[in-house]
Amino acid sequence: MPTDPRPRTIVLGASDRPRVVAEAERLRQDIEQHCDIVVWDMGFEEDLDEKEADLVIVFGGDGSILRSAHKLAGRPLPVVGVNMGKLGFLADLTPDELIDSLPDICQQRCRVIEHLMYDAEVYRGDAVINRHLGLNEVAVLAGPPFQMLEVHLYVDAKLATTYSCDGLIVSTPVGSTAHSLSAGGPILRKDLQAFVICPISPHTLTNRPVVDTADRTYELVVTNPNAGSGVVADGRWLTALEPNDRVRVRRAAATFRMVEAPGHSYYRTLREKLGWGGRLRLAGD
Repeated sequence: MPTDPRPRTIVLGASDRPRVVAEAERLRQDIEQHCDIVVWDMGFEEDLDEKEADLVIVFGGDGSILRSAHKLAGRPLPVVGVNMGKLGFLADLTPDELIDSLPDICQQRCRVIEHLMYDAEVYRGDAVINRHLGLNEVAVLAGPPFQMLEVHLYVDAKLATTYSCDGLIVSTPVGSTAHSLSAGGPILRKDLQAFVICPISPHTLTNRPVVDTADRTYELVVTNPNAGSGVVADGRWLTALEPNDRVRVRRAAATFRMVEAPGHSYYRTLREKLGWGGRLRLAGD
């Protein structure tokens, strides 16, 4: 975190959501009491590569956080997420909590968590046809005509298994509460250095999600894709798949840094966002 008590700050948000823009404008003067705003971008349109900054504030949901990770392209700036969405595993603060927390954030009294990012490359023969630096997950999806795929998984260039499934997800800990969780994958603590490999609707019941270290290289190969099969990364379509294309996923050199505000913790977020009541309700309660 910056040593200057008034950090140079980039403020981002989704312009296609009027409530996000209105709430950001409402809080602008409060933010300016603690920060020097160097970029105010409510459309994710600015080129941030050359912007000198110490802090990023993002208004929106987890999708906006993913967009900010893409815009920052691996720059190690601490990010504060303000939740204007539905769940908000990453964008955890309410707008009012942001204002209450800004003095602590600007004076370095908050923990900054380093989140694992991944590099994904799609190979066609020896050529790389697509690259993506991401935060959540890479998925190979069957697509129309929605017949099952056979996806070969290689770990460090050795065949691990072949899945018959509707798709296969390789997820970071941050992404473990997204598509992977919906497909039956485990929840990983966000600061772990590991990947989850999770099949979507596997044909064999013995195929279960696997957790392995982030220090390995994972490669997904589809020998006979469907006409609509493709690769999706962090919710973004990367490319259609042709026979024997390879999707290689490994740890990125960059990390995504997020500020954990006072009073917020990983298990509090899970408890509140997933509705963990902590107690069984009996009939008649």
